[in-house]
Amino acid sequence: MAMKKTDSNKRFGVLTAHLGVAVEVRFDGSDQSEVIRVKRNSGHVVGDRVSVKGEILTRLKRKSLLSRMDARGVEHLVGANLDTLCIVVACEPVLPPGFIDRAIVAARTASLQPVLLVNKCDLPESGEYETKIQTVYGDSLPVYTVSAVDNSGLKRFKDYLKQGLRGIFVGPTGVGKSSLLNSLCPSINLQTSPLNESKKRGRHTTTVSTLHSLEGGGELIDSPGFIDFGLVDITVLDLAFHFPCFEAVQEENCGFRNCLHRSEPDCVITGLVAEGKISQERYAIYAGILHELEALKTELRYREKNKRRKK
Repeated sequence: MAMKKTDSNKRFGVLTAHLGVAVEVRFDGSDQSEVIRVKRNSGHVVGDRVSVKGEILTRLKRKSLLSRMDARGVEHLVGANLDTLCIVVACEPVLPPGFIDRAIVAARTASLQPVLLVNKCDLPESGEYETKIQTVYGDSLPVYTVSAVDNSGLKRFKDYLKQGLRGIFVGPTGVGKSSLLNSLCPSINLQTSPLNESKKRGRHTTTVSTLHSLEGGGELIDSPGFIDFGLVDITVLDLAFHFPCFEAVQEENCGFRNCLHRSEPDCVITGLVAEGKISQERYAIYAGILHELEALKTELRYREKNKRRKK
């Protein structure tokens, strides 16, 4: 009777870096990563669990996947098998309007816990910015005030990750993601660069996403900086439910189940806006993102219709 073949030669690990036509895989039980060639558009992303047999790499089922869309409408995979999205901001450079809100909505829709890291708290001008962030987002999600220069606030954030969480740093170039990761994990020594003082813009130092294990527990992915966090596969109802500062709809439902918080009767959110409990500024950001999603949906329907006509 023929013996059934086993997978004794199959190795399992996690993808720690994507290099275009190759990936780095850290195999279970090892601290070192090995480089394995893949097709350029293989669809792999840092954080993927994989099996490797010979030269064949197979991606295993993901528990979560975070994507974003750039200004040209191109989708980018950000990270896989994440638990938390760590949105890094600072008093400089200035964030694009709605960046934080889009990132929070994307995280919540993907069942990730979003957290805010306000970096550069060592700067004198940071105090006013920290107060603003706490005022707007403090009741919606955890906010960590930190500094990569003097390490203040980092212990509390480390304790959060030590629960066995895998997070990813996202934020525009120049907010100090790599500097923070150097402080959290000094052995990796990522390259950093000062802001361009004339334009208050960051210089790209991280060119590929990389996964790092932290001493004491937890993992972090450092990602290249980007200024746009376009929403991918997010419905208008996802936005209406997950928009930060709109948590009241989770406690007290609007009059209609599919309320988009515009002119619908018995809307909790428009009622809070009218009472001044939600600012007009916050509502305007929500309305702008809602318009973008509706316009994108219309454009996608138009593209699909044209494809059917050409067949």
